[in-house]
Amino acid sequence: MQQVERLVMMANQIAQAFAYQGNAKAASSVADHLRKFWDPRMRAAIRAHVANGGEGLLPNARAAVELLAGEAASRGTAG
Repeated sequence: MQQVERLVMMANQIAQAFAYQGNAKAASSVADHLRKFWDPRMRAAIRAHVANGGEGLLPNARAAVELLAGEAASRGTAG
């Protein structure tokens, strides 16, 4: 399995775990989880995947990564 495929699978599993919270809260919770527990290189790779179309990501997982991308852009950082 390719690294990006593994990250997509992991992000989707996390999104499914938080799905009971509803869309807006779930995306925020997933983003928080990724921020706390994923290495900056993992976050950068999944953000790049979303920037290239985000194939395979569930909607809440994609929304979470977009939140992270927005934070990184506003800080001007890669992590």
